[in-house]
Amino acid sequence: MAREFQRGHKAKISDLTPGTDLYVGVQIAAPGLTFDISCFGLDADEQLSDDRYFIFFNQPKSPEESIQLLGAQSGDTESFRVTLDRIPATIHKLSFTATLDGAGQMSQVGPGYIRIVAGGEEVVRYAFTGSEFTTERAVMLGDFYLKDVWRFAAVGQGFDGGLDALLRNFGGEVAEEEEAPAAPQAAPGFAPPAQATAPPAFAAPPAPAPAPQQPMHAAPTIAAPLTPQAPPAPYGQPGHQPPPPPQPQFGQVPGQGTPPYGQPAPAPYGQPAPAPYGQPAPFGQQPPGAPQGVPQGAPAAGAGLHAALQLYKETPTGQRWTPQNKQLMRVDLTMGGAGVLARQGSMVMYQGKVDFGYKGAGFVGRAVGNATGQEMQLMRCTGRGQVFLAEEGSYLHPIELQGDAICVSAESVLAFDESLQYEVRRVEGHGIPGGALFTMQFQGTGTVIIKTHGTPVVLPVTPTTFADCNAVVAWSAASQVIVSSQVRLRRNAYPGHSGETVNLQFRGAPGNFIVVQPYEV
Repeated sequence: MAREFQRGHKAKISDLTPGTDLYVGVQIAAPGLTFDISCFGLDADEQLSDDRYFIFFNQPKSPEESIQLLGAQSGDTESFRVTLDRIPATIHKLSFTATLDGAGQMSQVGPGYIRIVAGGEEVVRYAFTGSEFTTERAVMLGDFYLKDVWRFAAVGQGFDGGLDALLRNFGGEVAEEEEAPAAPQAAPGFAPPAQATAPPAFAAPPAPAPAPQQPMHAAPTIAAPLTPQAPPAPYGQPGHQPPPPPQPQFGQVPGQGTPPYGQPAPAPYGQPAPAPYGQPAPFGQQPPGAPQGVPQGAPAAGAGLHAALQLYKETPTGQRWTPQNKQLMRVDLTMGGAGVLARQGSMVMYQGKVDFGYKGAGFVGRAVGNATGQEMQLMRCTGRGQVFLAEEGSYLHPIELQGDAICVSAESVLAFDESLQYEVRRVEGHGIPGGALFTMQFQGTGTVIIKTHGTPVVLPVTPTTFADCNAVVAWSAASQVIVSSQVRLRRNAYPGHSGETVNLQFRGAPGNFIVVQPYEV
């Protein structure tokens, strides 16, 4: 019986079947859409280092025929034959993909699947639907990958762009088609027209020729000549006629004239009066002509779903770290080379090929989690893709270091470049919640993402600078921190809080600073 995989499921091929000569079938379809189904043979760096292992309609097999394109059969849109024990040692992954040929989106596809058949028996199937995708034009369906033994992974990862973009993602190059010079044709000799000896091959019926359109304004427009009118008689002279009174507009009470200059026009009968200029309309009212359900002040981008979502599109940039808004940060792992360490659980979405190595059981995780006592577990993000990070709606601030240093409260660290040097420091003092304040000092070249509750403020360090230990976020590494017990704020004035906190005093030369959040206000 075939095993049903979900997105992200992985298994050893030997646990699915003892065979190595496998059939891979892909079923994907949508009304009016055409798909190109391909297989990329990638090296250890997940790059297409050898173009001969890009198996598609123009190159149906690899040199040693370990990967072969078989065509549509047995209900599958496309099928492959994969002989694992014949794949050369330079190939570490086979990525099966589907891309749109022409207009369309992956959200339009119906129920589909990728399956593995061994010895005529289906052993595993990963099913998907178009509801799992949006505007993507390509999808990476499943992978055979070599990790001491061959394994299979259900991927189901959408990818922006078509086949060309997917090829570039794997390090391939798209060859530009050059128009070949036309060969001289010899004059044809005499021959009668050929007779049809076989019925024509099946093909889609030709589209009917469009009906000829009548040219607009083909005939000249004839306009009657204007009758010259005599100029009006001066006021008070014979023949002068006063202008007729203006006709009331639809819904206007007769006799209600035009308001004086600068005054708002009265509302039509039965309608609420409009708001003064520059003031918002009352709740529940829309200005005349505005579509219902559209907030005032929104740009006139037209109606519809795409217009409504235009304000929230992904922010494009060529930088490694890019704020998408005040509470969402994107990091592009393809830039910079080094990985990223982020607070475990802070990933809200990712695109591309990204590996997450959780550091809870590693040295880095123990150094931070055990030293701080705050269970700050880190995960390592590497690969080729983009990761979106957020933490409980906190405001996020990228701090770029260029050889300088900064101290950040461990609770305020969201993520940072792995290229940075960091160490955990402990500020001890009686009255500090938990007995100590744990900070991380970062130094080197890279970016630290700091999270705050609300918009922080940066203050210079003076001899009389004090801050609540729960409100301080970061400070310059050269500042000296002293636990101050001169002022204590008792927390037993209302139920549920019986402890007390202390202030931290900061000292340092001019140029030092502290960052404080409005969390305790």
